Parts: sequence; structure tokens; C-alpha cells
Amino acid sequence: MPTGVHLRDPRDQLFAAAEQVLRQGGPDALTSRAVTTQAGCAKGVLHRHFESFDAFLAEFVLDRIGLMQAQGAVLRDSAGTGTVVDNLSDALIKLFDPVAVSIVALVTFHNQVRVRLREARPVGGVPVLTEMGIILSDYLTAEQDLGRIAAGAEVDRLAPTLVGAAHLLFAGLDGLPLWPEDVRSVVASVLDGAVTAP
Repeated sequence: MPTGVHLRDPRDQLFAAAEQVLRQGGPDALTSRAVTTQAGCAKGVLHRHFESFDAFLAEFVLDRIGLMQAQGAVLRDSAGTGTVVDNLSDALIKLFDPVAVSIVALVTFHNQVRVRLREARPVGGVPVLTEMGIILSDYLTAEQDLGRIAAGAEVDRLAPTLVGAAHLLFAGLDGLPLWPEDVRSVVASVLDGAVTAP
């Protein structure tokens, strides 16, 4: 293993390597050795930039949450265009990519990572899933303000229900492809009666 590889942006390179490990082997394959091997650097490089592997994992998840928030801004900006069901279906497919599904499992079973995430973002619930709920709630609120979601619809209940239903759908794939229509059907079912415009 080369030890003199110069990393132009070590954090980003290590995060990209972690993402690749998750895509190839899932959360069980994500070790410090797997990450540094994928990044093509010595194991000590990771520990030079992060106090521990748990700290690295927490920072990696926070980085992914930042990417999710950017997707959330795009979703929120789509309010009033297309259909609510299609907008949410497209967003859930992007939010629940294989890396995000693996990250949910990762934070569920790594107590120290979860503790670090809650210190950084004290929003309660399961990190990542809670963030997704906030993203969907913001979008649904924007649509409610535009009259496309019923005024009496409980957005703060609909959003986590959508996240939970989608997570069950995506987590059960085991690498198999998912038909977008399956996601659309789940979204339409959860929003039944709440959507006021086609």
C-alpha cells in the first residue's frame, strides 16, 4: 500500500472512498482499512484528519446530510410545478439512493456515531431519516401554502409517514431495481385525500 500518495483534498477523497465502499459492500464493509484502501492512501492519513473512525463516520454522514439538504432545496423550489405525487416520488428516489440506505443502517447500529450526530444536529429521531422528514415537511408546507395540499392536512405526520414507507420499500431491495411506479404508488397512497390539485 503506497504511503506517499498526495491527497489534494483528503476529507473529500476519504468521503468519496467511504461512499464507494458502501455502494460495493454495504455498511458491514465500511472499515477504516477499506476506506483508506479505496482512497489509495495509508491508514494513518485518516487518523491524521479525524480523531477516530467514529469521528470520521459522523463527519461523513454530516457531509451526506448536506447533500440531502441541497436536494431538499431543489424539491422545495419545485412547489407549484408538476404534481405533488410526482415531485415527492422523484425526490424520494434521489434521497434513498443505495448509499443513503446503507447510512441509515450504519447510524442505527453504531451508537457512538449516533451520539456524535445528535451533538452536531440535535433534531431527535434517527439521523438521516429525521433529516429526510424535515425536507419533505418543508416541501409539503410550501405546497400547502399554495393550496395544493389541503389546509387541514397534518404535514408533520405525512412527512415521516412518507419517509418510513419509502425506507421500508428501499431497504428491502437487496440490490434489485425498483420501479419508479412502485414509489409513486406508495406516495399516492400516503397522500390520499391530502392532495387538492392533480
